[in-house]
Amino acid sequence: MSERLEGRQLSLWIATAGTTAYPSLAEDLEVDVAVVGGGIAGLTAALALKRAGHNVAVLEAARVGTGVTGHTTGKITSLHRLAYTELADRHGTKAAGSYGQANQAAIEHIARLVTEERIDCDFRRVSNYTYAESDDAVATVREEAALAARLGLPSVFTSDVPLPFAVSGAVRFSDQAQFHAVRYLQGLARAIDGNASHVFENSPVTSVRDGTPAVVETGRGTVRAAEVIVAANFPIGDPGIFAERCYFHRSYLIASQANAAPLAGTFISVDEPMRSILAIDVDGSSYVLTGGEGHLASQTGDAADRYRRLAAFARDRLGAGQTSFRWSTQDTMPLDGLPYAGKLSATSAHLHVITGLRKWGLTNGTAGALILTDTICGKFNPWAAAFDTTRTAPESHAAGKQAQPEQRKQPEQPEQSVRSDESALAGLRPGDGTVVEIGAHKTAVYADAAGDLHAVSAICTHLGCTVEFNAEDTTWDCPCHGSRFAADGAVIQGPATMNLEPKPTPDGRTDP
Repeated sequence: MSERLEGRQLSLWIATAGTTAYPSLAEDLEVDVAVVGGGIAGLTAALALKRAGHNVAVLEAARVGTGVTGHTTGKITSLHRLAYTELADRHGTKAAGSYGQANQAAIEHIARLVTEERIDCDFRRVSNYTYAESDDAVATVREEAALAARLGLPSVFTSDVPLPFAVSGAVRFSDQAQFHAVRYLQGLARAIDGNASHVFENSPVTSVRDGTPAVVETGRGTVRAAEVIVAANFPIGDPGIFAERCYFHRSYLIASQANAAPLAGTFISVDEPMRSILAIDVDGSSYVLTGGEGHLASQTGDAADRYRRLAAFARDRLGAGQTSFRWSTQDTMPLDGLPYAGKLSATSAHLHVITGLRKWGLTNGTAGALILTDTICGKFNPWAAAFDTTRTAPESHAAGKQAQPEQRKQPEQPEQSVRSDESALAGLRPGDGTVVEIGAHKTAVYADAAGDLHAVSAICTHLGCTVEFNAEDTTWDCPCHGSRFAADGAVIQGPATMNLEPKPTPDGRTDP
């Protein structure tokens, strides 16, 4: 195991939100709309549809807000680094403008719900900045600011950036926001549950099926609904469309003790290595959140070193103190840069999906939910075309441009060393895991804090790749398509829907 890191390995938002206690689905149920996923997209859609007069049921695999949304930065903004230059180059200014207006509308929708549902989530209006430190990046930032302004967004170029270190300039979007993401989601869940609508936790969905009605199956009950929205990070029931059109990207965040006055804004850098910055007070404690160190989910690397680099930046550049929390997150990224909100496939009649939120899920997820709400209610939505799931698949990542390393598709199976005998387990220290061949089977073996061994199949239940151990998160991760499993083999994140199968440990025991 690597040298001990500062801070709890847990999202600040999850650690400070308190717990929810919605029941598991325990019997069959019929509703107007079933929603798979208790994150920002699923809960926003469910509440909007309930308000429109539909009975809804939300099915969350774990607890509300503990998935991707619970590992967010907390930024509510339509300024997504240099998104508008990228989208205009790929799709034209009309699509870029639709993307921006959808995200602006999402900010205001969140603000209204905070007020109307009286959600105590530390919602605060701030400006958001994409900043450049190097002179080479300033011209790019100026171009982004000018384009975003032409698209009707609250954009200006400024050299007055409220950071405690010198920068050359920034795009500033005014009247953006930040909040405590999990407390917001818990507020949405409270507003959904009741009056013939439901929130179910610890109810992992195993399959969805189109039809009249459409059917959502879990291990303990089935929901039949006129319409189904799949709002998981990666869609359950994907017929292969989104596996071809999206890739998985992992990034890291730390929350450090703030030793200075709160920053007057939220920030993200243009220069590499990318750094994301936000400051927030939670329950009387002040924190600075620093994010970055992103990479393809298929790439290996020392996560501990990534956390140390973020902590050094927070300390040296932001004057932050000790790290209190650290966590990683994994996002589904669309190859062509636009999120997806629409039919699960071109032939789907009643199955809908929200995915590919390109690391800006708080607003893109909200926008996708509003698009599908209009679709199900038979209303026109001006942004639906930009988010259309049936649009032509990208033949390349950007016409006439080199694909950036982080935009390449996932490999089918990276090279991996697997020990062919059990001798590899002799030096397995508490907290470590490895993949070995036991008999004819690739077996994932984890040593818990007491040194006791636990074994599961090392074959991902999605498409059969071999998982790898992530020591910092204590997870088994699939390098091919992004599925993540707990040390005991339980699914944490899809596209896999089934747990890793328990296997006999070397002393002959089989984990329950």
